[in-house]
Amino acid sequence: MKPNRNTAMMLLSALSLLPLPAAYVLHMNAREYGAFADLFAPDAVVHDEGHEHHGPAAIRAWIEEAHQKYQPMFEPNSYKEEDSGCVCVITGMVSGNFDGSPIELKHRLTILDGKIVGLRITV
Repeated sequence: MKPNRNTAMMLLSALSLLPLPAAYVLHMNAREYGAFADLFAPDAVVHDEGHEHHGPAAIRAWIEEAHQKYQPMFEPNSYKEEDSGCVCVITGMVSGNFDGSPIELKHRLTILDGKIVGLRITV
């Protein structure tokens, strides 16, 4: 099930997300895998569930597999910037088809030159 894009945009605006973090949440929830992967730098690394995924192609495969397996939906409820805006942390509830759903997770994005170079998802 795809979320309502207007509702998602209102939520992201309310959190005052910068364009790149807002696009991250929007493309992830809308299951726009190509657009999601395009947000990442060629040498980007994602750390999630004890695994690393390197580069946009692997990141796209990871997010597609996660969505097929768990049908997650990320509902951000807080946002903060660190390191002069080079790092942002988006915290929110993730619900889906997995044990313990919903769960609050932190998505820590490291941004350089307009691309995500690092993503770490933690409890």
